[in-house]
Amino acid sequence: METNELTRKLEFCAAQCNHCYDACRLENDPNMETCMKNDLDCADVCRLTAQIIERNSLNIQLFMNFCVEICTICANECEKHNKDHCQNCAKACRECVEMCQNEHQNSK
Repeated sequence: METNELTRKLEFCAAQCNHCYDACRLENDPNMETCMKNDLDCADVCRLTAQIIERNSLNIQLFMNFCVEICTICANECEKHNKDHCQNCAKACRECVEMCQNEHQNSK
């Protein structure tokens, strides 16, 4: 897989997580607190993972594995909510998981 494609997907996921967070915050619904916290964590991890990949760090695989875990947690939570922003976030997270897992398989 092309590095640029993966980093773009990670940055897109971070943007979707930030959008979901902002939309949830505006709803002022205390039931969305877990979703919002996961959104922020996932956005940070995706951005950091993209940076690690771009600089060709020796720790790429560690960060991609962590990114898979965080994106899965975020997607699982967002999928519980019947809101477009949550569903879009979950979709972006699932796509990141798939790309990171495929990259892991290709690096073996």
